[in-house]
Amino acid sequence: MAEIAKVGVIGAGLMGNGIAHVAALSGLPVVLMDVQQAALDKALATLSGNMDRQVKKAIITPDDKAAALARITTTTTNDAFADCDIVIEAATENEDLKRKIYAALTPKLKADAILASNTSSIPITRLAAATDRPGRFIGMHFFNPVPMMKLVEIIRGLATDDATCAAVEALAKRMGKTPVPAGDWPGFVVNRVLCPMLNEAIQALMEGVGDVRAIDDGMKLGANHPMGPLELADFVGLDTLLSVMKVLHEGLGDPKYRPSPLLAKYVEAGWLGRKSGRGFYDYSTTPPTPTR
Repeated sequence: MAEIAKVGVIGAGLMGNGIAHVAALSGLPVVLMDVQQAALDKALATLSGNMDRQVKKAIITPDDKAAALARITTTTTNDAFADCDIVIEAATENEDLKRKIYAALTPKLKADAILASNTSSIPITRLAAATDRPGRFIGMHFFNPVPMMKLVEIIRGLATDDATCAAVEALAKRMGKTPVPAGDWPGFVVNRVLCPMLNEAIQALMEGVGDVRAIDDGMKLGANHPMGPLELADFVGLDTLLSVMKVLHEGLGDPKYRPSPLLAKYVEAGWLGRKSGRGFYDYSTTPPTPTR
């Protein structure tokens, strides 16, 4: 494959609509798929709103926005991926779900199509083995919010071929991103370093080392972090953080990666952070107020 000319995206949530956003603005036709039409409608509204903010900041023009939105088609079936050169899976961080998606998807793809996963922690070699194309399977891990964050981790599985890696690196650059290679180990680079820090902040909160404000202010003022770790955990999503920590703990076998019991309790309660309106902060108030 000389060049990727059409992109498919599975999952119209936060990451999926962000990937569709940057792909469409880079001039590529995009097929955005979700099993729920309501999720697709919400994604298009989010895309439009995010592009409006870019127009106001003079990052793009109104014509750029109109052209990008016109490049995006939505679907609730895999049939629309038949002529895509790459399909990027951006489903929930659940390995069983991803495997089911691949089983239904791969029969619909052309033989030389690349399949990429936006997984933030699950080993690529293991996911690739569940497909019919391990040589054309790769990790392409974007960061939230996708239109703003410049990094894309590129993760090769054991079988990923050189042509696939080169094509995906070129695609990331076309989208205005900086591709960085990461080893195929649980969590890759960023989450291997970041998520244990967030988990440790939650453990410190549980043990009474400090309250929410003390922990977040301490890291912002003492380590020059732009966001405190508990605020960032809420932004990432506590369910996502718990999933990553479970992958690290199970995949590496080191007790230092054990998810904090308080993190698990918050997820059980449905307190998932910003997206649910409550996590370590209550987002029904302006500004958000700590809940502990």
